[in-house]
Amino acid sequence: MKHVWAISILLCTVLIMTLFIGIYSLHNRNDIKTVDVYVGVDAAYADITNLKTRIDQVKDYTNIFVLGSTGITLDETKLNEMCEYINTHNLSFATYTHTTKNTSFEFNQSTWTKYAKQQWGDNFVGLYCYDEPGGYQIDCHPMFMIAKDADNYADAANTYVQKLHDYISEFIALDTMIMTSDYALYEYNYRAGYDLVMAEYAWNHSRPINTALCRGSATMHDKEWGVMLTYTYEHSPYLASGPELYQDMVTAYENGAKYILVFDYSVDSETGITQGILQQEHLDALKEFWKYIKNNPRPSNPVNERIAYVLPPDFGYGFRGSDDSFWGIWNNSTLSNQIWDEINDYSQKYNQKFDIIYADTPNFDNWAYNKLIFWNGTIQTKL
Repeated sequence: MKHVWAISILLCTVLIMTLFIGIYSLHNRNDIKTVDVYVGVDAAYADITNLKTRIDQVKDYTNIFVLGSTGITLDETKLNEMCEYINTHNLSFATYTHTTKNTSFEFNQSTWTKYAKQQWGDNFVGLYCYDEPGGYQIDCHPMFMIAKDADNYADAANTYVQKLHDYISEFIALDTMIMTSDYALYEYNYRAGYDLVMAEYAWNHSRPINTALCRGSATMHDKEWGVMLTYTYEHSPYLASGPELYQDMVTAYENGAKYILVFDYSVDSETGITQGILQQEHLDALKEFWKYIKNNPRPSNPVNERIAYVLPPDFGYGFRGSDDSFWGIWNNSTLSNQIWDEINDYSQKYNQKFDIIYADTPNFDNWAYNKLIFWNGTIQTKL
């Protein structure tokens, strides 16, 4: 009888412990869904084994994973396998897509997107569609520059917006979120139809100015915005150090970014093999940042307490320095030098309460900022 009671007590103890562990684990996974920001990795390589390893590494301190390689996303079998794997870890996910018009790919993105919504529900958040269109424009990329010539700034702006809209229209029609990351022309990406644009924290580009440009455009279009943490170097280790990466994530979070992603990709110049670049220090930074957002609510930063600097219409400047170009077509000017100096001064003065917007942005008359500072010296204050 004593043995029976002992076994019964042991079984009850094991059952209670199992139940406790299950509840604790479920609580941790559900906790991932309660934070007000998407934090994760954009992995742009096509090795399924390595992708699964990366997911296993980050699943406990991220809540989104982006499949960023067409080697996966234009192969339906691989794509479904990876989406199912991500879904079983209760992570949200997006998939990179590229137009299949006039290509040899036989992949119906419309049919698959409908399937993804039905199969994975809200965990499938949308499509990462095309990459860095504004950057390609500013840097005169021979293949991907959208407006290769124009009569004036207005012509360049209209051409860029219309052609980019036409390019992504097949994805807009799918009635799912369309996103991209970029380092220039955020305003015009929103005008073309993107739901989410992520400013790239990269190289030595100004974090405050890119934040102000992207958040300002998102605010005026009533859209979400985010940050993609990407290359600091052209060679290994590519990314900044773990502590620097962590500080960039905190900066993005405190400024209100809805999506904060770390880019995980390099290609071996000799073999052409693509691979991940996150080192342990970067994984540690993600883990520490996850703790930070759970313990630190965002600062209150409503638009009616922010100040916006207003740029001239069609001002397609690169904003990487005082000598950047307009639309990748025209050189900088006296006006761009003046504006560059002013926005640097204002970004330091107002910090997290500073945005940059355009005078001709849609619904400009409905601005809700505390104050507008125009490039020509005019100042308007909200009554």
